[in-house]
Amino acid sequence: MEVARPQLIVHRWISVFVLLCLFSFEAQCFYLPGVAPQDFLKGDPLMVKVNKLTSTKTQLPYSYYSLPYCTPKQIVDSAENLGEVLRGDRIENSPYEFHMREPQMCNVVCRTVLNAKTAKELKEKIEDEYRVNMILDNLPLVMPIKRPDLDTTVYQHGFHVGLKGQYAGSKEEKHFIHNHLIFTVKFHKDSQTDAARVVGFEVRPFSVKHEYDGKWSGKNRLTTCDPHAKRTVTSSDSPQEVEDKKEIIFTYDVEFEESDIKWASRWDTYLLMADDQIHWFSIVNSLMIVLFLSGMVAMIMLRTLYRDISKYNQLETQEEAQEETGWKLVHGDVFRPPINSDLLCVYVGTGVQFFGMTVVTLTFAVLGFLSPSNRGGLMTAMLLLWAFMGVFAGYASARLYKMFKGSEWKKITLKTALMFPGVVFLLFFVLNALIWGEKSSGAVPFGTMFALVFLWFGIAVPLVFVGSYVGFKKPAIEDPVKTNKIPRQVPEQAWYMNPVFSILIGGILPFGAVFIELFFILTSIWLQQFYYIFGFLFIVFVILIVTCAEITIVLCYFQLCSEDYLWWWRSYLTSGSSALYLFLYAAFYFFTKLEITKPVSGMLYFGYMLIASYAFFVLTGTIGFYACFWFTRLIYSSVKID
Repeated sequence: MEVARPQLIVHRWISVFVLLCLFSFEAQCFYLPGVAPQDFLKGDPLMVKVNKLTSTKTQLPYSYYSLPYCTPKQIVDSAENLGEVLRGDRIENSPYEFHMREPQMCNVVCRTVLNAKTAKELKEKIEDEYRVNMILDNLPLVMPIKRPDLDTTVYQHGFHVGLKGQYAGSKEEKHFIHNHLIFTVKFHKDSQTDAARVVGFEVRPFSVKHEYDGKWSGKNRLTTCDPHAKRTVTSSDSPQEVEDKKEIIFTYDVEFEESDIKWASRWDTYLLMADDQIHWFSIVNSLMIVLFLSGMVAMIMLRTLYRDISKYNQLETQEEAQEETGWKLVHGDVFRPPINSDLLCVYVGTGVQFFGMTVVTLTFAVLGFLSPSNRGGLMTAMLLLWAFMGVFAGYASARLYKMFKGSEWKKITLKTALMFPGVVFLLFFVLNALIWGEKSSGAVPFGTMFALVFLWFGIAVPLVFVGSYVGFKKPAIEDPVKTNKIPRQVPEQAWYMNPVFSILIGGILPFGAVFIELFFILTSIWLQQFYYIFGFLFIVFVILIVTCAEITIVLCYFQLCSEDYLWWWRSYLTSGSSALYLFLYAAFYFFTKLEITKPVSGMLYFGYMLIASYAFFVLTGTIGFYACFWFTRLIYSSVKID
């Protein structure tokens, strides 16, 4: 009976793994675990909400009501989560009133007369190509655009505030506002009941100079758009100009269209990636790098190391022992603590924290818990996980610190808890001040800033101390070989073993493994597109881990063979240098793909990409360090040392 227990445990684990796999496949075709659909009967009110105004030219979001749009009797804020606030989302109610399956024509929302200030604001937003975002039943508003070259329809988020154009025969450029909206609400009807669910929310915007008879009373019939005369707006032939003292009448139509799309797959049109072949190409390209590196590592491990170790272990005479060459020569110095060992402990601990956060976030994302329908969910999850992973940061840094014969564990813990978040928070604070100066809704309010500080000092810092306490209580990691009292001199190195050169070379391959996927991530962040191919991202992340580990092991082996035993920092910097290439690629992307012209927007872009590159440095550096740490302990514990 006792013998069968391990098998039983193995079977249990296999069944859990299979269930997880099945669930992950299921999650791709299901909407989002834990979200219930809403049924609407005919005539039920549909609440349209407005979100921020966005522009890919400025990257500065603004509140919808910062422009002279029609307002409801009372503006009510929707409760936003931490992630939504940090993204600049400001979700509020709107004066647009729909009723399920009841079409409307030429509904007048309000009339407004522009003054010099409001006309100037509208012109600026039209100039910067701002888009209006709305939400209905948690679905964002999209504008369908037909692409004749591909015979498909692509969807753009929201609609432009307005457009620029010229009157016939005039060269003067004018600004026109989109003041008539034709909404299309797609619904899926239940065959058994009369209930329906919203599965699509589309818009076609027009600019129309509305006309009416007599003086405006609020109940006038428009001559340009009249449901009784069946006169509807179909083009922007007589557009509404934006100028001081001009009156604008905002109107809308609502059409309802039955759809075959089921509620569970209503996000598919938003998340449709026309270029998944590129992702497969990216993965194949990355796998080729991994195979090449794996071959090199296998060759070193099997051929060179096996030969070296058996040769070293067969040395019999003292004369032969004196003629030792290569990596065995430095066995008395290879585990000597490096300079700035405290700082290395801090960075390794922070990297472990990052690694834990990334793995858990990606796992949840692959299982479908962080879909774009859960607005702001991804960022909220990452921040909370970062705080909770502090326990692993403290543990990792304390274990390494004790191995380096350190005794002041509280000092190293405090550095681990404050160093990386402190640098990031300082950068974030400066960037936030810039956004605040532009009066953008992207500026993080004081309350949210306080919540972030509480998350840091109230949760992350105590957890780092808990992890550090546990780590320092454990017995120190024993070195496989004794360290000499007097350090040996490192011989002069060949030009290609120069630290700077080999570190820079080491970062190219990890970056090469991820740069195609990086393009899509940057596009989703800066060009406001959805990113939901977490399956691909997870594979790329695994490839990144393997590449970082293998390139560091290969270069570490060559370094030890050159009798250079200063590998601690070099192993961290070798794979960590891929962050430099990431930042350079971000600069290339800025100048080739983005149309950012404002200095503040440029500073925001480079500020945020600097934070991302710093985080990438810590993550990849730690992976490389641990790979090299494992490798050196493995090879030096395999040889007999007299």
